[in-house]
Amino acid sequence: MIFAQTDFILEAGPVLPVLSLQDDDRLLPMAEAIVAGGIKVFEVVLRTPTALEALKRLKGQVPILGVGTVLSPAQMAAAKDAGARFCVSPGWTPALHKSAQALHMPWLPGVATASEVMRGLDKGFKNLKFFPAERAGGPKALADFAAVFPGIRFCPTGGISAGNAGAYLANANVPCIGGSLATPKGLVAAQDWPGLEGHVRELVKSLTFAS
Repeated sequence: MIFAQTDFILEAGPVLPVLSLQDDDRLLPMAEAIVAGGIKVFEVVLRTPTALEALKRLKGQVPILGVGTVLSPAQMAAAKDAGARFCVSPGWTPALHKSAQALHMPWLPGVATASEVMRGLDKGFKNLKFFPAERAGGPKALADFAAVFPGIRFCPTGGISAGNAGAYLANANVPCIGGSLATPKGLVAAQDWPGLEGHVRELVKSLTFAS
């Protein structure tokens, strides 16, 4: 099944940056700083009017580009046309499932409950997004999932910070976490790209040790 192809997303590093991007002059230097700091995979979320244009500009600048907050088959098709190598959704729908199969698009659907994990397992998924992570039970919920779903791995997102990321990565079924912790607003607003590169490098180092 094509959903086994999502291994490359979870195994690219300990953190999957979830980026809400504008197509402006900060885009390329910010991406360059993040990549130089050691992060090779980006999830560009469809939360700004120019998100897909930003994705197109990043193509070739970032090793692995994906699109998040995908809610419809039309968005998934547009993401693929813009150069996305994978898609991430906050949940699962039959329409998105069919679209991912038709487009041969690696897809991480979101789950929050044991029943949703079982549905993913039934559909052939072995990698899932756990969302909203903190509200859905956090690291303890994922530890409970490990006992009953030994073949499933998760990328938790939602409320994850540098302070709690280590607790998530301590779970064997969590190879990476997602969130905005790689791009502090202060550094981005100040366009402090050397500072951002250093922040990312230290973050990757600390999370690699935590995992």
